[in-house]
Amino acid sequence: MALIEITDFTAQGWNNPALRAERSRWCCERLEYGDILVLPHFPVISEPDQNLLTGVRQARSSLIKNISYDPARGRLRGYQRSATDAPLLERVMCGYSELTHAAIGELLSAYAAAIQIDFTSFRPLEEQGRPLRGRSRNDLIHVDAFPTRPARGRRILRFFTNVHPTKPRVWNTSQTFEDLAASMALDAGLVRYATRGGIAGSLRRALTTVGRGAGIPIADRAPYDRFMLRFHDYLKADQVFQRECSKQRYEFSPGSSWIAFTDMVSHAVLSGQFALEQTFFVPVSSLIAPHQSPLRILESLAGSSLT
Repeated sequence: MALIEITDFTAQGWNNPALRAERSRWCCERLEYGDILVLPHFPVISEPDQNLLTGVRQARSSLIKNISYDPARGRLRGYQRSATDAPLLERVMCGYSELTHAAIGELLSAYAAAIQIDFTSFRPLEEQGRPLRGRSRNDLIHVDAFPTRPARGRRILRFFTNVHPTKPRVWNTSQTFEDLAASMALDAGLVRYATRGGIAGSLRRALTTVGRGAGIPIADRAPYDRFMLRFHDYLKADQVFQRECSKQRYEFSPGSSWIAFTDMVSHAVLSGQFALEQTFFVPVSSLIAPHQSPLRILESLAGSSLT
């Protein structure tokens, strides 16, 4: 796992367009193997918008981890209504979503035709010392899985930007998912989740269909998604692992952006305030190295399909 600065990509695209396909493919491959790409000076937020964001207030609820924007529905949630100009905040987050989507389509052109845009989020709170319950804590090493938005085998790609005017956003990273799964997935119950696919899987899909027909929102979670949620919680709850696992500390400077497959890169946020994030899903069929996807890694370990 390494931090790789990409300095030949700007707001106008690649400095040498003739190398676009080659450079894009290389970037995709590095991400898929667990590296983090850093864009140290890529312009995503103007100074007026930065000033707006640093004044935004998050809703006061222990259940809300961040302010979110759903580009598909144009829905903004999690902000303190009495202290936030909602239309301006929505404009900024929508603009960030559109800009990062366009940037990913050029930077990682191998994914452009199939990439699926997910939520945009803004994290206005200081992470250091933040009082969150165990499985919600950001400062514990984990790989990403979403309770309400099943990946269904797709990979989770995230574009981050440090909006703080003066302070870095500090991460710890540890082993890649491939290494963690090899040593911990079976102990976390992978085989049990894999063997629930047959009759249980058919029943799950039938209940999901009936629920949706009745207007009840039920997330259709394949064995893959249920195990990934389990593994996310398992890593955070393992105090020995959290204490003894290898760690690399990275500081992302103010104004910088970085990109990672956060289902591959195990990570924790130690400190930092005012960060924007855009999440994407990438189908396995679009990957340069599909065998490196968590889905294929787990299926190899389990000896059966997880979708």
